[in-house]
Amino acid sequence: MNIKEYFARTRYQGSLDKLDLATLTAIFQYHIRAVPFENLSIHCGETITLDLEDVYEKIVRKRRGGWCMENNQLLFWVLKSLGYDTTTLGAYVYNPKQGDYGTDMNHLIMKVVIDGTTYIVDGGYGSSYQMWEPMELAAGKDQPQTPGIFRFTEENGTWHLEKIRRKQHVPNPNFSDQVGKGGHRRIYSFSLEPVTMEDFQPQCLYLQTSPDSLFTRKSICTLQTMGGFRALVGWTFSETKYNYKEDTDLVEFKTLRDDEVEPTLQEEFGISLERKLAPINLPGNYEI
Repeated sequence: MNIKEYFARTRYQGSLDKLDLATLTAIFQYHIRAVPFENLSIHCGETITLDLEDVYEKIVRKRRGGWCMENNQLLFWVLKSLGYDTTTLGAYVYNPKQGDYGTDMNHLIMKVVIDGTTYIVDGGYGSSYQMWEPMELAAGKDQPQTPGIFRFTEENGTWHLEKIRRKQHVPNPNFSDQVGKGGHRRIYSFSLEPVTMEDFQPQCLYLQTSPDSLFTRKSICTLQTMGGFRALVGWTFSETKYNYKEDTDLVEFKTLRDDEVEPTLQEEFGISLERKLAPINLPGNYEI
């Protein structure tokens, strides 16, 4: 594995002289705009592993994306290699239909400490809930970013990430049920207890094999852009433009034919698959 090869993948050419917040933010933003959040391996007959060398080969050399356990593990290696004080943490994703956080730790995030200030870094959530900047770990502090206003709350050592979304304008009313509502939305909870990749092994297996898993029920690929993000869920392609008018995001949808899916992955997400993709979009909670 080679750090220069990683930066060639993300096209980051900035300075690495200072291990400061500005450099961290730049590295992070180049990553989320180059490396998609995607679970396509599951729907191509491939196995997702937690082995770092496998993750590196997939994302850097094969120019694929990955889900949180891949994206954030690779980012952790990059930041650690550069000398950042960083630790892996585990999170519990909020289920809006159940109105509660999951009971299984299934989301990998990072804690980075710079000059005594702690930040949370998460390059593996995707869609409109993807942060665009490292977030200071400060309870009750609104932290505006291009995607919306993020903030943390804390109770008895458990931290919660929340977002205030703008309204979404969907020109085609046939797709209006595929976007989340504007306003306050919980995303996930976590503690500051360090975790290892081995701690994620049970959920890594479950999420890619269980018929109840969101990731077996939907083929998902999302990529952040300079002004929003793109998403492909099953055969449904969408593009979101943040703040296209005051307090409103524009979300445009279209349904692809079978023969348009893989060309769209290449053109819009930079992904070329080695195996045939079987798109799928069964009922399940996934908000664009």
